[in-house]
Amino acid sequence: METSLAFEAEHMLEALSNMTVQAMDGLSFGVLGLDAGSMVEKYNQYEERCSGLSRDRVVGRHCFFDVAPCMNNYLVAERLNNETELDEIIPYVLTFRMRPTRVRLRMLTGLTSSPRWILISRV
Repeated sequence: METSLAFEAEHMLEALSNMTVQAMDGLSFGVLGLDAGSMVEKYNQYEERCSGLSRDRVVGRHCFFDVAPCMNNYLVAERLNNETELDEIIPYVLTFRMRPTRVRLRMLTGLTSSPRWILISRV
């Protein structure tokens, strides 16, 4: 069942924080929720299908070393690690374990927000 929450929706941090795993699995974009150490805590079915990486291979692993090293740079990892409040959408190209794929990334973090989020919309 698809959850009707747009990639660009306002109040996304609050919505994701209150969302069940089943609702997150119904979203029409990829979701990665990271703890303070960048370990993946949340990973939805949409991203599992698109990336080809199973939930078992991703949850509990370091996002930028093990799961998506193509995001281990100043555009994504450094910003999520250094900024206390962030809600930005950027064009990006994923390259790890796939042919180059154009996407839009939405990075979200807040002062009291845990986990931090990376949303992935295929272009």
